[in-house]
Amino acid sequence: MDKFSKVARPALEGEILQKRKVKEDIFIHFKETLNSYYELSESSFEALCLIAKEKKVKKGSILIDLGEIPLKFYFLHKGLFRAYAISDDSSREVNKSFFMEGRFPSSVIAALDKVPSDICIESLEDSILLEINHDGYRKLLNECEDLKWFHIRYLEQHWVREKEPDVFSLLGGDAKKRYLDFEKNNPEMMSRVPLFHLVSRIGITPTQLSRIRKSLKS
Repeated sequence: MDKFSKVARPALEGEILQKRKVKEDIFIHFKETLNSYYELSESSFEALCLIAKEKKVKKGSILIDLGEIPLKFYFLHKGLFRAYAISDDSSREVNKSFFMEGRFPSSVIAALDKVPSDICIESLEDSILLEINHDGYRKLLNECEDLKWFHIRYLEQHWVREKEPDVFSLLGGDAKKRYLDFEKNNPEMMSRVPLFHLVSRIGITPTQLSRIRKSLKS
């Protein structure tokens, strides 16, 4: 028993320390991300942390399902997610967005209006997140002016400045232009997002993608 304890105790302590470090890293990353949009007071950040907890998911896990009324939203510390809807004829999945580290994967409209989500959010890699209570967050928005400004700045950046040009690109450009626009705006995703998900996102076929990549090499 003593021999086992001498061997097991350091290993157990090492595991605990590693888990603690991972958790600390998540909250450091969370704070740095929030402050990159608008600097929060310590009291606001601490209040936000009280309604957040670590969540780990495996590749292929569903974070928010179609038809689910989301009660939580998430901060992505490590990993990759896609948001997809089902086509009108129910024949295929249509990718709407990808989320990388430092983003907040969620079904925004469904959470705000408390209605079933019309998108599904799925992990494309093993991922580590912070799970945040949505009602608690909305309450803090009414109480913390700095958190409110973070919220505004985040929406401006990702739902106006990035979204509007993206929509026009998808509606207007030809297949090659859409591919090049996506590559220019999302260089890190090109090596991480599977090609069959990429073609769905930018509205081209696998054959078109093959031709585009071939033409760019020549």
